[in-house]
Amino acid sequence: MMTDVVEQSGSVAQSRPDDEHEAGDGRPEPASTAGGTPRTGTDDSAAGARIVAIRERIDEIDRTLIELWQERAALSREVGATRMASGGTRLVLSREREILERFRQTLGADGTQLALLLLRAGRGPL
Repeated sequence: MMTDVVEQSGSVAQSRPDDEHEAGDGRPEPASTAGGTPRTGTDDSAAGARIVAIRERIDEIDRTLIELWQERAALSREVGATRMASGGTRLVLSREREILERFRQTLGADGTQLALLLLRAGRGPL
């Protein structure tokens, strides 16, 4: 099961599996133990080390995704501003449909949701 943390702005701050953040009794687990060892959900040290390495790569990917998200949103806002400054429309719905379809074909229903979020980040809510 996934848990979404929503900031006051209404945006989703993070989404992580519950089993990584709750003790068996439902109480939240700290990100690390008192000694600073990351929580991995296993007592096997080899598996724990592998999980830590994988999570480091995931964190790198997340940083890259955030940077790309921000760049894409800025470029999309620039396209919209340029189009409107030249007398064009605020939106080009055929372009939005093209983006939605590309994401849907590649990623399925989740891709559609992702594309909707990307579009909103660049143009604002409809």
